[in-house]
Amino acid sequence: QVQLVESGGGLVQAGGSLRLSCAASGRTFSSYTMGWLRQAPGKAREFLAAIHWDGISTYYADSMQGRYTISGHHAKRTVYLQMNSLKPEDTAVYYCARMRAPFDFDKLRVRTRSGYAFWGQGTQVTVSA
Repeated sequence: QVQLVESGGGLVQAGGSLRLSCAASGRTFSSYTMGWLRQAPGKAREFLAAIHWDGISTYYADSMQGRYTISGHHAKRTVYLQMNSLKPEDTAVYYCARMRAPFDFDKLRVRTRSGYAFWGQGTQVTVSA
């Protein structure tokens, strides 16, 4: 059984930063791509970033490039999302997720909700103006 637990969300002023963490437990972690996605009220879940199982290669949604940084620490079984220059429109519930299949870093599948098999409970990020 795979469990993902996000933490690090909260209330921050526009222009501020937050670092989200996702702790993974259960079955193999190191063979799977991990992703961060978010969902704002009334909107679809949106892909933000993904990290290859090698912990080095990363892929970002175009709109997130430069403000968000995904990283991973395999020994700690943790994935991070550093968010800088936050804007009120970044307000959402942020989720980490594990890809459905091992050794999959397909750029289309990492962007889609269906590409992921396991999700955390989400952490709320609220950015005030």
